[in-house]
This record gives sequence, C-alpha cells and structure tokens, in this order.
Amino acid sequence: MLQLGKKQTLRILKVMDFGAYLSDDPKASKDQQVLLPAKEVPENPEIGDKVDVFIYRDSEDRLIATVREPLLTVGGGTAILKVKDVNRVGTFLDWGLERDLLLPYHEQTYQPDKGDEVLVALYIDKSSRLCATMKVYHDLETDSPYSAGDIVSGLVYETSGNFGTFVAVDDRYSAMFPKNEGRQIYHPGMRAEFRVSRVLPDGKLELATKEKSYELIDSDASAVLAEIEKRGGSLPFDDKASPELIEKTFHLSKNAFKRAVGHLLKEKKVEKKDGKIVIRKGLLPAEERS
Repeated sequence: MLQLGKKQTLRILKVMDFGAYLSDDPKASKDQQVLLPAKEVPENPEIGDKVDVFIYRDSEDRLIATVREPLLTVGGGTAILKVKDVNRVGTFLDWGLERDLLLPYHEQTYQPDKGDEVLVALYIDKSSRLCATMKVYHDLETDSPYSAGDIVSGLVYETSGNFGTFVAVDDRYSAMFPKNEGRQIYHPGMRAEFRVSRVLPDGKLELATKEKSYELIDSDASAVLAEIEKRGGSLPFDDKASPELIEKTFHLSKNAFKRAVGHLLKEKKVEKKDGKIVIRKGLLPAEERS
C-alpha cells in the first residue's frame, strides 16, 4: 500500500524511458503504482529491485516518488523550515524536495515573512494533500532529558488566553509557560530561555522565567513604579483590576502585578487610595509635587 507523506521501501515493477513504476505488490494495478522519475532511478535498474523512496504529490497533484530525503514526514515529528515565498494562497516552505510545501493561513499561529524559519509538522488535509502546520502541540515529544531547575531554550509557537504560552524546548519537546506564572511577554516566533519548574506526569515540561522569584519581584516592582511615575504619580486602578487591563499595561499576570504592588506597599513607596495606586508624598520629584 502506498503511504502518502512517508518513507517506504518499494520494488521496481516496470522501467520506462521517463522513469520506473514502483509498488509493494508485484501484482499491483496501475492505480497502486507510483512513478519514480527517470533522473532519480538507480543505475542499471532491474525488475524487483528495492528502492527507498518518499511519496508526495507533484504539481498536478499526482502521487510521485522521490529518493530525495524530505525534512518532514507524516507522524515524524517537527522540523524548522525556511519560508521561500508568501502569497494569497499561503506560505511556501523549503522542505528539501522539488515542490515547496504549503503552509495554509489557517494553520499559522502568526504570519511569517519570506526568509523566516518556522517550526512545523506535516499532515494530510481533507483533499489528500500534504501541508504544513504551525499548530504542533500533538507532534512534540514528551521524553525530554530535563529536570526541575534546569535552564532550557525554547521557541514560542502559540499562545492561549486560557492556558498560557506554548513552547517547543529545543524545537522538539512539549512545554508550557502557564498563564498565572508571571510575565506574559512572549509571542509566537520568539526564542527565549526558561527555567523548568516541574516535569508533569505525562512528560511535558512546565516552565517559569529564568530569573528567581525574588529577582522578578524586584524587577516587576521597579517597572510598576516607573509606570506610575510616568503617569504623574497616580495609577487609575489598583491590584483588583482585570487581568486584561494589567497585562495590557504592564505585560504582567495579575498575580505578578499583585506581588509587585505588595512589594511597593511593604517598602512604603506607594499607597492605595480610592481604587488607585499613588506614590507616597515626598517620593515624587519636586516639579511633580508642586
């Protein structure tokens, strides 16, 4: 049986001037055979010879075999591919074969530009065509060598308002930076370093920011204080504000914002008044106190 999008070992059934017909069944009907173009047929081919090939589709959507090695196979995990072109149909990727691979718009988690490199997996669409997808959650591996406390590097491939930021550690291992962890400054296509906070029972990694918590609180508190100063010493909301407003203003989760405000309150740099956060008198520059 011919398997689209996968590597197979097939036998030569017939040799023609324009190529050789292959199949895994010596009695295969014509529609169960696939053509290997003449330029890729091994020297001195004989009927019955075995050939390792990959099955995909040509420019006319016909099944075709190649001895060239693709960078992706169906069910074969993920790969980083380079964008060769972008047009109204979608994005086209170089995957090591003559015909470029289509990345449809509806399978993109962000819009890459020509020359960019993207993390994708290979799938067969409803029209039985091979396409790429940037939604690689189910294609990532869960047997990473990492443990809690390790510093890892990863590519952000998708974000979710409900769950957080999805990361491919080393471009291959499944990981997530939870929504309530802290700063939400990551966006698809970004590479960053993280700290593994724990390894989940299913093998997926849960991530935290690379810095330790006390370092983050100091940094976040400084950022919050600077923003209040920019606004003339008063922030028009406090730590009871909506997570959306907090994230939009500070790129912090609500929990991280509350920790930062608590730190500023403890140091007596700010105070809460009538649903606002204001800098305590005597801390503002003289020109802003007048």
